[in-house]
Amino acid sequence: MIVLGLIPCTPTENTCVDTGDMAASGSTTSPAKRDEIDKLVKTLQYVSKLVHWHAQSTHPSVANTAKKWEVASALSRKAFRTGRFLSGFNTLRRNPGPTTILRLLAVLSNSGEMVYFLFDHLLWLSRIGVLDEKLARKLSFVSAFGESIGYVFFILSDIILLQEGIREERKIVKLGVEVFYKERIKKIKAERVMRLMAVAANLADLVIAIADIEPDSRCNHAFTLGISGLISAWAGWYRNWPL
Repeated sequence: MIVLGLIPCTPTENTCVDTGDMAASGSTTSPAKRDEIDKLVKTLQYVSKLVHWHAQSTHPSVANTAKKWEVASALSRKAFRTGRFLSGFNTLRRNPGPTTILRLLAVLSNSGEMVYFLFDHLLWLSRIGVLDEKLARKLSFVSAFGESIGYVFFILSDIILLQEGIREERKIVKLGVEVFYKERIKKIKAERVMRLMAVAANLADLVIAIADIEPDSRCNHAFTLGISGLISAWAGWYRNWPL
């Protein structure tokens, strides 16, 4: 029998060995911890945005405080991610993907993300006065454009991997050997949930990035941005702390 990514089990085994486990283990602890902190601050940022939107007409003082909190959270996230644009090189060096199409998508998505993080850091320097404040709008545009490109290709990669997981699960069921691949099927389903969370987060962040590239009354509405930011943050939290 041929099942992708598996070492075939004998009838006496209840678990299968995924040949990709060893390569992935132990390599994401530090970035995951950093990402958890970023998602917490991101939640505060977009909750503050929603509070400001809701309270600005009835409670101006509360709205003003919420706006300051939102700006402070946004700037702190930019500062916290200093140097993160280099992480894309490490991702491509370590595990660009098992197939040519996935490797190509990895290059495109990580390149977009590196542009995003680099220019987002320069934008932070502009906002705090280290660089000319007049550059802020241009830096924001380039950052958001790179971010959007990255998200599009990250989403495509996840969709391809979701389809591969579905095909693999169907192949196991069709062969009638699912009793020997219980752990593998369980892992496929868990990975499916994580990839769906990634797609949800990237789609939400794509809306925010588009709002920076081409201001639009729908994308730029505080409610749209606030909900999109929270979806992204909470999907990221779930990926780091699954139930």
